[in-house]
Amino acid sequence: MAAKPPAGDPAQDAPQVAPPRQAAAGLPAIGHTLRIAQRQMGVARTARTLLKVNQKDGFDCPGCAWPEGDKRHTAEFCENGAKAVAEEATLRRVTPDFFARHPLSGLAGRSGYWLGQQGRITEPMYLPEGADRYRAISWEQAFEIIAEELTALDSPDEALFYTSGRTSNEAAFLFQLFAREFGTNNLPDCSNMCHESSGSALNETIGIGKGSVSLEDLHQADLIIVAGQNPGTNHPRMLSALEKAKSAGAKIISVNPLPEAGLERFKNPQTPVGMLKGTALNDLFLQIRIGGDQALFRLLNKLVIEASESASGAGSGAIDEAFIREHTHGYEELAAAAKEADWAETLTATGLTRPEIERALAMILASERTIVCWAMGLTQHKHAVATIREVVNLLLLRGNIGRPGAGVCPVRGHSNVQGDRTMGIFERPAPAFLDALDNEFGITSPRGHGYDVVRSIEAMRDGKAKVLFAMGGNFVGATPDTDVTEAAIRRTALTVHVSTKLNRSHAVTGRRALILPTLGRTDKDIQAGGKQFVTVEDSMGMVHASRGNLAPASPHLLSEPAIVARMARAVLGAASATPWEEFERDYAAIRDRISRVIPGFEDFNARAARPEGFRLPHAPRDERRFPTKTGKANFTAAPVQYPKIPEGRLLLQTLRSHDQYNTTIYGLDDRYRGITGGRRIVMVNPEDAAELGLADGSYTDLVGEWKDGVERRAPGFRVVHYPTARGCAAAYYPETNVLVPLDSTADTSNTPASKSVVIRFEPA
Repeated sequence: MAAKPPAGDPAQDAPQVAPPRQAAAGLPAIGHTLRIAQRQMGVARTARTLLKVNQKDGFDCPGCAWPEGDKRHTAEFCENGAKAVAEEATLRRVTPDFFARHPLSGLAGRSGYWLGQQGRITEPMYLPEGADRYRAISWEQAFEIIAEELTALDSPDEALFYTSGRTSNEAAFLFQLFAREFGTNNLPDCSNMCHESSGSALNETIGIGKGSVSLEDLHQADLIIVAGQNPGTNHPRMLSALEKAKSAGAKIISVNPLPEAGLERFKNPQTPVGMLKGTALNDLFLQIRIGGDQALFRLLNKLVIEASESASGAGSGAIDEAFIREHTHGYEELAAAAKEADWAETLTATGLTRPEIERALAMILASERTIVCWAMGLTQHKHAVATIREVVNLLLLRGNIGRPGAGVCPVRGHSNVQGDRTMGIFERPAPAFLDALDNEFGITSPRGHGYDVVRSIEAMRDGKAKVLFAMGGNFVGATPDTDVTEAAIRRTALTVHVSTKLNRSHAVTGRRALILPTLGRTDKDIQAGGKQFVTVEDSMGMVHASRGNLAPASPHLLSEPAIVARMARAVLGAASATPWEEFERDYAAIRDRISRVIPGFEDFNARAARPEGFRLPHAPRDERRFPTKTGKANFTAAPVQYPKIPEGRLLLQTLRSHDQYNTTIYGLDDRYRGITGGRRIVMVNPEDAAELGLADGSYTDLVGEWKDGVERRAPGFRVVHYPTARGCAAAYYPETNVLVPLDSTADTSNTPASKSVVIRFEPA
């Protein structure tokens, strides 16, 4: 029997507020996990499902991309992973009767939380032009509609093929193959909105846009710097790795505008001692002002270089001269720029004190093996790429690339977002990749660059893109400038969403719309060739299999590879020599082709069958070989930037609550920050609040200010006095995405600058 959905859409602007917690996980996390899982799945299904999460014979968690070690715990999942699994394996169902009861206009007025709580979608649904209700449709009819719209376009570049990071390697490879055989590189994906800045910086500096460390490296590090990241909420299993590193003697510095409970103390729920006592992880907390990270790392680089030049010899070995001489390019330019770093300006940019920075320097100089981890707090600023380059500068100075226990660690979000990019989901593909694809399939891929996410929205807004096909995700909820984005999407002829559950994107449509329900990670995938598995790549370049173990939520579901293959046959017809039917029948045929197109995947099927999977090659890590234009690792020397905040304004960062993963809202609490029962809150430092006349518990509109002169407004937020850095504020997305201007993006990467939004406050 299907579980009952929640009765109503709860108010989200009147939360209860308590002091923030100073420890994460422990017994409360276990209790919360089990309550949510049992509400969605029931007791027996909860046990059967959670014991397969991240196991070698089970399925990859549909949450984050944090890797697993070779030896795994029976409960190899975190609280947020369990929530993700519970929502996918839920007994609740969204049937055609649901859509008959709920018109589009009604769904558009519901919160993302309410939509997601309704359950799994059971049949393909179609919204005809002019209609206000979705109705059931056959798969054949759905593909006919897609083919009709795509073949009627004046150019293949009028179509957009968006991908979420939960798409498997096999589905992603087919999706990009179809798009390129159709004739476009318009393959925007969720990477464009999160770690595109990381890829841009790392490709330029070390020659590969991925992290250089393994899980074992974290365990061997002397120093781990966690910058612009909240592991306790966004990547909770990372806390176990930090705890293990700490027990081996590592020091940890966290750099963040907000104090985060998980980094203060981690109560490991997998051990009795951990649950009761926990481990203090932070050795130094640098409470930096939003966007001040580049200035901090530039000054640290100056101080490291000065230590190496110390006449007293106290700084002997401060820089790795042999590594710099043999493996790097541009040291002189960096050294000249670093000398210009100014203490006074850095203290202004960061809000830190001189003793705090000097203590960080001492820890860096004392460390032979240093890892820097980061996430959206570094990547979503105008100067994000320059900031990450500066992080790389620090590691290069100390020889900390290609050394065990050291390196760069961009921590990815979605469970296969890195794998999707490896499979060719990219609007600016490398010519070598396209050459290999063309040689393998006998096609001619387009060579012109396609649209990323921001440019896709602009293309829809300007009438240059008429079909949006989204393979998973919540495009409307994830993207910036909500009003502009929604208006742009409504200009299209057709929107198609491959989904497991409802989200806001299903209520904001083109003239016609389709919802195509798909199998999830937890579902068994039976095709004509027998039971199938898919593969994913974690945040550290390990590729492994994922096998669902539950009966599908409906007999009407298709897998993502099957959806792509059938769409390709409907759109491309007999003109395509690609064996789409074979790919749908047996995913091993897809992996065979991947092995011949993408370096590192040789003998893919045999290696994917290994219980532990396999590691992809990484030249900087494995050989200290840097495939850049210079053939070496590149120091860079961009001018230091940081946000300037006008008087009477604050700088807002958008962030997740603890009951949230990306745009999926599992509940209305942010337990570690003391917020329960609501999401429309804005966290403001008490001293800033006093200067601005913002009483704790008062209500305010957030008004975004941008150079285009158009103000953006997010109404009705409860003020919460919170120990964030001075001059800074924080609020949850997607509620505050409306404040992020479409053209406020990072230089080079074009990632939305969601972590540096200038706002003022007006009475609600």
